[in-house]
Amino acid sequence: MLNIADTLHRWCAEQRPFALATVVGVTGSAPLPVGTSIAVDASGTAVGSISGGCVESAVYELCQQVLEDHKAPQRAWFGYSDEDAFAVGLTCGGELDVHVQRIDPAKQPHLATALTQTANGGAAAVAQVVDGPTHLLGGLLALDGDGRLSGTDLDTDRSRAVTGHARALLRAGRTALSHLGGDAATCPEQLTVLVHVAATRPRLLIFGAVDFAAALAQAGRVLGYRVTVCDARPVFATAARFPHADEVVVDWPHRYLAQTAVDARTAICVLTHDAKFDIPLLRLALALPVGYVGAMGSRRTHNERLRLLDEAGVTAGQLAALHSPIGLDLGARTPEETAVSITAEIIAHTNGASGLPLSQRTGPIHRTAPRQDPNQPTRQDAASRAAGGRSASQLPVLPSRAGDTARVTVTTAAIGHVVR
Repeated sequence: MLNIADTLHRWCAEQRPFALATVVGVTGSAPLPVGTSIAVDASGTAVGSISGGCVESAVYELCQQVLEDHKAPQRAWFGYSDEDAFAVGLTCGGELDVHVQRIDPAKQPHLATALTQTANGGAAAVAQVVDGPTHLLGGLLALDGDGRLSGTDLDTDRSRAVTGHARALLRAGRTALSHLGGDAATCPEQLTVLVHVAATRPRLLIFGAVDFAAALAQAGRVLGYRVTVCDARPVFATAARFPHADEVVVDWPHRYLAQTAVDARTAICVLTHDAKFDIPLLRLALALPVGYVGAMGSRRTHNERLRLLDEAGVTAGQLAALHSPIGLDLGARTPEETAVSITAEIIAHTNGASGLPLSQRTGPIHRTAPRQDPNQPTRQDAASRAAGGRSASQLPVLPSRAGDTARVTVTTAAIGHVVR
């Protein structure tokens, strides 16, 4: 759906009903992924593609039927056909499962809100019920970029169940199907929900080019973060040492943080346990509207760190937000085990969970996380600009893709000023 958000948000603004056909299942080789859509309005105008042309005509006709006859949502399956050169089928040999439903913008204004946010370059998620009881099919739920519910077609219990899954996928920046339900306390019906997500990957900023950072970069990459490793020492901050990082930056940590883009999903991990790096870095990090700030060190290092931060003017409220010593108590010793400890704490904190063994808890395993007010964080907080940083709009956008080699950025001013 969000692949055609530019057009759909205009149709919604014009209160123009349309039929939406969306890929909800792919088997074998198929040209486009789950979540890709084509839409058709009452005038016959079509936008988007779901198969690169193979089955568009048949889907177009089904869209017109659903739109004109006000039919309930429909499902169609398309597979390979070699019996007739003109048969409806995928010549690539794959199979597509397609959900088609009528959208009435006047009755679903929350969809228009999400589409507008996406069309304007923002983050949003739309959850669409594609399988389950007939009366729930086609139900929509929308979240803004901070995971706040902006509207729903579902009742309270079902909205709560769907929202938790949608928020998790929004944080990960991933469109996917979620299967939920069967729990009498939350959502008794079995539902399949397609969560359409438009979001950049959240950032994991790791400061300190140490062995623990290499393991944490790998774990963060697996969890869907865009990983940056930063250290002021060029001999240690190299792409060869951190193959799982999206970028490796040689700069003083606090100076890099002051000029880079952060938001409410950003996690900052300080692994240097060296006061000359830690104190100016943490003083700034704790003033930014980020999701998580943690610092490595022993109990003694932690106590001394708190004293120095207090002397540096960090407030009691900011100190309370610091996760130090970093990570959950897993008995971790190796860098890999420590990375699991740290990422487990980040996940628990992000979801408002306790981090306790599930065997020691009661109630539903999957529950809705309490939301924290991010105070509408911008990509660059005023505290950062006060420290001499540039606004995010002044910084280059450095896209990264899974599988890319790490980018190494060296700030020349850093090379001659590392304290030895």
